[in-house]
Amino acid sequence: MSAARPGADWRKQWRALPQRWRQLLLVLAASVLLAVLAALLFHNALGRWLWPDPRYDALRQRAELALQAGRLSAADGSGARELFEAALALQPDQLEAREGLERVAQAAMARADAQIRAGHTAQAQASLQLAQTLQAPLARINALQARLSEIPTRADSIELLLQRAQSALMQGHLDDGPDAALALYQQVLLRQPRNQRALDGREDALDALTQPAAKVLAGGDLAQIAALLQRVEAADPGHPVLPALHAGLTQAQTRRNQQLQRMLHHQQWEAAVQLCQPLSAVPGVPLPELCATGLDDALLHAANVAIAASRFDQARRLLELAEQAGVATDRRQQVQRSLQAASRIQPQRPQVVTMQGRAKVAKLLTQAQHAQARGHWLTPPGESAWDRLREARALAPNDPRVQHALQEMQLAAHTCHTTAMRDNNLGRARECLDAWRQLAPNEPALLSAQRRLAERWLAVGDERLRAGDVRGARTALERAQQVDADVPGSEALTHRLQRIGSALK
Repeated sequence: MSAARPGADWRKQWRALPQRWRQLLLVLAASVLLAVLAALLFHNALGRWLWPDPRYDALRQRAELALQAGRLSAADGSGARELFEAALALQPDQLEAREGLERVAQAAMARADAQIRAGHTAQAQASLQLAQTLQAPLARINALQARLSEIPTRADSIELLLQRAQSALMQGHLDDGPDAALALYQQVLLRQPRNQRALDGREDALDALTQPAAKVLAGGDLAQIAALLQRVEAADPGHPVLPALHAGLTQAQTRRNQQLQRMLHHQQWEAAVQLCQPLSAVPGVPLPELCATGLDDALLHAANVAIAASRFDQARRLLELAEQAGVATDRRQQVQRSLQAASRIQPQRPQVVTMQGRAKVAKLLTQAQHAQARGHWLTPPGESAWDRLREARALAPNDPRVQHALQEMQLAAHTCHTTAMRDNNLGRARECLDAWRQLAPNEPALLSAQRRLAERWLAVGDERLRAGDVRGARTALERAQQVDADVPGSEALTHRLQRIGSALK
C-alpha cells in the first residue's frame, strides 16, 4: 500500500492545481516536445541556415564580381550565371543566389536592348536567349524580340546606309519617306550616335531643306510657310531657322485675316471662301481667325438677309458657299428650313389686298395674339402664334398692322427667353429662343443667347453627373448639343459619360 502512495500523492497534487495552470503546463510540455522533434527531423536544414557553407559565400562573391565585370555567362563556368547556379546548388534555401540570377537576367535584357539599337543582331539574340533561360519577364522579352525582328534581314551595314543616304541627298530626296536622306542618316545615328559622317550628312540635308526658307518667308504664303515649318520641326525641333518661320507664319496669318476682313466687308463671298478653303484642306495649317469662325457667321447671316428680302437664289448660293467653307450641317439646316418655308409662302403672296383679305389678316393677327398669350409660340403646327403671323404676312406683307405685330412678337419672344433663363426654366427658354429665331433670323444677339442656353444645359449635365444621375446628364448633354452643336465643353462631358458607360458594362 505504501509503494503506490507516491503516485497517488502526485495525482492528488496535480488535481489540486487550478485548471488554468494545468492547461498552461500541458501546452508548455507539448511545445518542448515539438521543438525536440523538429530539431531531430530538420537539424540539417537549420544548420545550413544558421551556419552557411563557406563554399557558398565564396561562389556568391565570385558571381557578384563577374556580374559587375559584365561576364554574364561563360562556358568555363566563370560567368555570373554559372557561379550563382553553383552557389544555389550548395545552399538551395539561401535567397541571395536566386536574386543574383534575377539580376543576371535583367543585365542580359539591358545588353540585348543596347545591341538591338546598335544593329548587332547575333549578339542581341544570344543575350535574349540567356534572359529567356533565366526566366526573365516574358512580356519584355517579347518586346525586345519584336524590335530585333524589325532589323532588316538584308543586314544593312552602316556603310551601305551611309551610301544610300548620300545618294538620296544628291537626288534631292530629303524627307519624303523611309528611303529619304534624313531618315537613312537617322538610322545610322540610332546605331552609332557619334558617327561623324552621319552627323555631317544630316546637317547637309537640313541645310538643303531650309534653303528655301528666306524665299518662302518673303513670299508670305501661309500654306508654304506652314508646310516648311512642319518639315523642319519633324527633322530637327531645335533648328535655328524655326523662330523665323514661326514669326513669318504669324505675320502671314495676320495678313490673311486682314484680307479676309476686307472681303467680308465688301460682301465678296466667293473670294472669301476661295481664300480659306485651300488652307483648311492642308493638315496642320493654322487658319486665320476669320476663316475659322467669322466666315461661317457672315455667310449664314447674309443668307438670312437674302431670305428676308425674298432673294432666294442668292440665299441658295450662299448656302452652297457655306457648305464649301465647311460650316456645320446643323447650322446650315436651320437656314435651309427658313429658306424652304419662305419659298413656299412667296408664290401665294397676292399683289393686291382685298377687303376680304384685310379682314382675314385682322382675324389671323388676333389668333396669333391669343396663341402667344397661351405660350403657343411654335406649336401646335398651323395654330401657333408664328404660323398665324406668317399667314397674315403672306397675305399682306406691307400692312402696318402686320409689321407692328411682327415687332411686338419679336420683342415678346426675346423677353420670354430672358425671363425663362432668369428663372432657370431651360425648356421654356429653348422654345422662346426658337420663336425669336423664326421672327428675327438676322438678330446679332441670337448667337450669344444660343451659346448661353447651351452652356446652361452643360452645367445641368455636369451637376447631374456629379450626383450620379447618368441618364439625366446624358439628356442635358443632348439638349445642349441641340441648341449649339459647337458649345465648348460638350466634348469633355461626352468623354466623361463614355468612360462611365464603359465602366458600368
